[in-house]
Amino acid sequence: MKKFDDLTEREVLALAISSEEEDERVYADFAEGLRQDYPATAAMFEGMREEEAGHRRRLIELYRQRFGEHIPLIRRRDVRGFVERPALWLMRPLRIEAARKAAGTMEVETRRFYEKAAARTQDASIRQLLDDLAYEERSHETRAEELDKEKLPATVKAQEEKAQRRLFVLQIVQPGLAGLMDGSVSTLAPVFAAAFATHDSWDAFLVGLAASAGAGISMGFAEALSDDGSLTGRGHPWVRGVICGAMTAVGGIGHTLPFLIRDFRLALWAAGVVVLGELGAITWIRHRYMDTPWVSAALQVGLGGVLVFITGALIGSS
Repeated sequence: MKKFDDLTEREVLALAISSEEEDERVYADFAEGLRQDYPATAAMFEGMREEEAGHRRRLIELYRQRFGEHIPLIRRRDVRGFVERPALWLMRPLRIEAARKAAGTMEVETRRFYEKAAARTQDASIRQLLDDLAYEERSHETRAEELDKEKLPATVKAQEEKAQRRLFVLQIVQPGLAGLMDGSVSTLAPVFAAAFATHDSWDAFLVGLAASAGAGISMGFAEALSDDGSLTGRGHPWVRGVICGAMTAVGGIGHTLPFLIRDFRLALWAAGVVVLGELGAITWIRHRYMDTPWVSAALQVGLGGVLVFITGALIGSS
């Protein structure tokens, strides 16, 4: 990697050209990644892409006048001092707020590059262009706000925020909630059946651990293989599978861990308290994200949990 201060004016211009081309393509990827679910924000990024394309054309024109047709390939990663950018633009689904935050960071970095490059350039024409671009990058934030107002009026923003919440529920909350409910409720029967049958904390813990791990693996594969998300909008199947499987295991492990307590009665009471906490968390999630009324959510979750607990207790006591 080269030091920035060691770059020649020719290399500075070449670096500026490749940087503008990279930013232009990143904004194009942002626009493409958001076009289906957030068309207004995609249009905003398309406008920013066009501005970066204009900067690149001006840089190339000046480069040709000063140094000819051949532009050496020098990129950000070839020069010390630039921040390494994670390839956010390749992620699907692309999160709208993450894209906007990344765009702001890109503009700040580009502005500082032009300011530093202009300060060490002796050629008047190059320095003038770099100063102009630094000024435009400083005002790019204002331009982005103008694009935001133009492309994203309040009603459109509200619609996009609603769409974002819907995607979050579909891709994260639903598989996570399904796993948490299955892990918290379905493992009650084997854990408490083993506890009442053996009156031994360690045996109950082993049964709960096995049930939680097995249920997590089973639910994870079932969710991942249910659909590929292309028509339902539920996101990547394996991401959903990991979320669902992990939350299933967490739901079962929660009321299994208290049986590490050697005193069986104390372990049993502690497990019961954890179960109440788990059912309360499920009720809150259903009310918060699934718009289920408090009473209805509590009755549905509580009834299921009580029935499964009674089943395990009866089987273990028989």
